[in-house]
Amino acid sequence: MNNPSPLAQRFIAHFGEMGSRWGINRTVGQIYALLYVQNEPLNADQIAEYLAFSRSNVSMGLKELQAWRLVKLLHQPGDRREYFEPPKDIWDIFKALLEERRRREVEPTLSMLRDALLENPSSDDDRRAQQRMREMYDLIELSTSWFDDVQRLSPETLAALMKMGSKVQKL
Repeated sequence: MNNPSPLAQRFIAHFGEMGSRWGINRTVGQIYALLYVQNEPLNADQIAEYLAFSRSNVSMGLKELQAWRLVKLLHQPGDRREYFEPPKDIWDIFKALLEERRRREVEPTLSMLRDALLENPSSDDDRRAQQRMREMYDLIELSTSWFDDVQRLSPETLAALMKMGSKVQKL
């Protein structure tokens, strides 16, 4: 493994710093960034050596990245070690991130709102609260329905949609 360039090192450090803001820890952010800028898959020992992390921290980080579908497990002929690489297509990475955020953050909120809306309100305050919850539920449902439609778009169509930006308001 070639050591990443100073440019790549800055990228790796930045992902570590930003990890907590994105819902992952520093270690996971740096592991992902290292894999992202490498030209070939890496095994856990290589990752641990470069980042000076313990092998157990690397293993836990790789498991988390696999759960997010941000890295793939590979086997190389004649080598028993497991190798890891991120998806090649940036749009696949983008979609995986959005889907996982939805699963972890949006779905539990929708579930709670569904349950709350099924309850019989016992006061005017509860009725008002339920009305506000209904508005939130409807907006989230509309957003997730749109998200499902967007997930099915080809990368080219998705890029064209995003490039439209403020032109969409003319529709």
